[in-house]
Amino acid sequence: MTRTDAHPMWLPDEALRPLGERRVLVAAGIDDPVVATVVAEVRAATARWGGAVTVASPDASLTGDEVRGHDVVLALVPSSTAPDEPTRALADDVPTASGSFGVLREGATTTVLGLDSPGLLYGLHHLVRAGAAAAEGDTPLTWYAPTNDVRMLDHWDNVDVHPVMGQVERGYAGGSIFYADGRVREDLSRVASYGRLLGSVGINAVAINNVNVHRTEARLLTDGLPDVARIADLFRPHGIRVHLSVSFAAPMTVGGLPTSDPLDPDVQAWWAARVADVYDAVPDFGGFVVKADSEGQPGPFAYGRDHADGANLLARALKPFGGTVFWRAFVYDHKQDWRDRSTDRARAAHDHFSPLDGRFDDNVVLQVKYGPTDFQTREPVSPVIAAMPRTRLAVELQVTQEYTGQQKHAVWLGPQWSEILRFPLSGDGPDGGRPGGRTVADVAAGTAGPPDARRAGLVAVSNVGDDAFWTGHPLAQANLYTFARLAWDPSADPQTLLDEWIGLTFPDADPVVRETLHRVLDDSWRTYEDYTAPLGVGFMVRPGHHYGPDVDGYEYTPWGTYHFADRDGIGVDRTRATGTGFTGQFPAPWRDAYEDVTTCPDELLLFFHHVPWSHVLHSGVSVAQHVYDTHWEGAARTVENAAAWDAIAGQVPADLHARVAERLAEQVRSAHEWRDQLRTYVFRHSGIPDATGRTVY
Repeated sequence: MTRTDAHPMWLPDEALRPLGERRVLVAAGIDDPVVATVVAEVRAATARWGGAVTVASPDASLTGDEVRGHDVVLALVPSSTAPDEPTRALADDVPTASGSFGVLREGATTTVLGLDSPGLLYGLHHLVRAGAAAAEGDTPLTWYAPTNDVRMLDHWDNVDVHPVMGQVERGYAGGSIFYADGRVREDLSRVASYGRLLGSVGINAVAINNVNVHRTEARLLTDGLPDVARIADLFRPHGIRVHLSVSFAAPMTVGGLPTSDPLDPDVQAWWAARVADVYDAVPDFGGFVVKADSEGQPGPFAYGRDHADGANLLARALKPFGGTVFWRAFVYDHKQDWRDRSTDRARAAHDHFSPLDGRFDDNVVLQVKYGPTDFQTREPVSPVIAAMPRTRLAVELQVTQEYTGQQKHAVWLGPQWSEILRFPLSGDGPDGGRPGGRTVADVAAGTAGPPDARRAGLVAVSNVGDDAFWTGHPLAQANLYTFARLAWDPSADPQTLLDEWIGLTFPDADPVVRETLHRVLDDSWRTYEDYTAPLGVGFMVRPGHHYGPDVDGYEYTPWGTYHFADRDGIGVDRTRATGTGFTGQFPAPWRDAYEDVTTCPDELLLFFHHVPWSHVLHSGVSVAQHVYDTHWEGAARTVENAAAWDAIAGQVPADLHARVAERLAEQVRSAHEWRDQLRTYVFRHSGIPDATGRTVY
């Protein structure tokens, strides 16, 4: 068990008290690092809280009475020490997905049956989340299986401190837990603690370096392998496989070849040799993450090849070892002429990738951002997700809050992610649910394709650093927890997950603490949306660092993030009739719902349409008045939230209370700056006054 001075997040000692007070039998019967983690967790909890642990030897054959003499039994399936009743039921309904586990409560004994060692670990933490309730009543054998095979976090950490992006690109929680002073840290105790936290919530894959691969990071593939192996050794006991982001140009920049052409035999041989070296150092290595032909990163376009050629090059090198390529679909022209309204950044991923459906090898996962632009507070679901049924596809979310307050604002993203994952890609209409259709979650899980299709899952950019609270803003821990739990079960109710996180992180807290946390976090995504870029138009942030309002900051830049506001109106015409044609990339019914201003949802209106300031929304107010109202009200809610938090001083740890209070004060300041700039901008462009008479500058 690794301990550090960092905040324990959702695994404080108190959270394991209900387990630690009991008599626990661990009957795994195998020598396995994940089983060793289960044993260590139980030993530590029972030693602290007065319980007892029995670890059955591999050749033990315990009687039923010996098994029932324990309050909790943790066993692998099949196991000679498992209780008879669940063992007899196994043939009927045991899941096949790695990480699955069953739970039975009979008499005075709660039994967890792990399908494999990760399942045993996940089952243990299922009991931890249940708390005292895990030892109450009788329940039949119930199986729990992960919906997604891939439950992955990407770290945008740089080995060297980048002169613009720093140690962690888009990181808001201090430095890297992996790197310091231009190399992998000697002391990796924070990584060990991080692995424990992630394993407890089912994460099974981590990429440890930035997708924008710079000179030093590129050599993790070669000179850095001993240190990569050190990191992998710390994740392995928690069922987590390490991945590396690699540069497509590595054969040239690292290997000294004259080309990186994916069809060149020497390039293919170079990658095959490097992959073999990686697996010699890290036998359970997961694979590569690749950003290619995007924002200046090299790729196959330089050789007249396409993304399938590039991805398959790496996939074939990894195939003999069971590795996977995660090929990012975030590809667009970042040198766009702002005068050219026919070029649309939102179209780019679909234009590049949909013609390639069916051409990727089966160990390629196409990693697609949830929206067509860039992790905005509000944007439509990416049409790529619905367009590639013959390709393994993972949906990419962003836990780090690049465009949602940068962990200075309390913005819990669970409702946004749940809305995305439940989104029906086809159905009866905008409000028609999913009859006969697929959800985003279905596609990511691989359940929308043929029965023999390989599954993928969910990936997110992590939000942790070497900050004492891991995430900068202590309440941003809820985003990391919620992502992991949704990756296990996308159908989970986000409010239930938030309540889980509160109960684990603040055990035995006064009910007012729970109420206050819900008050601050429940509607925080929509509150943030209310005082920032309106109606799906996106961005309006300071260029470069992306924090704070700058309405026209990107308007005349090459980045393709425009809103086209003028005296007459605002928004981007992406219709087929008069605009960029982006609506045509969607399946029915969305292609027509988004095309028509009368059926387009208000929250996406400005993403799809350029409308007058006086245009009346479905809500009954004009676009201008909507901005006036929402920005005033959203900023006001930040003041109320800060006051509510102040009122529970003394009921949570003082250092945590102070950090949250400091961040909430900054959120109040920033929200009011957003409020005043957006309201003033609209008035100065439209000439329409706020109907309520509130101050506009």
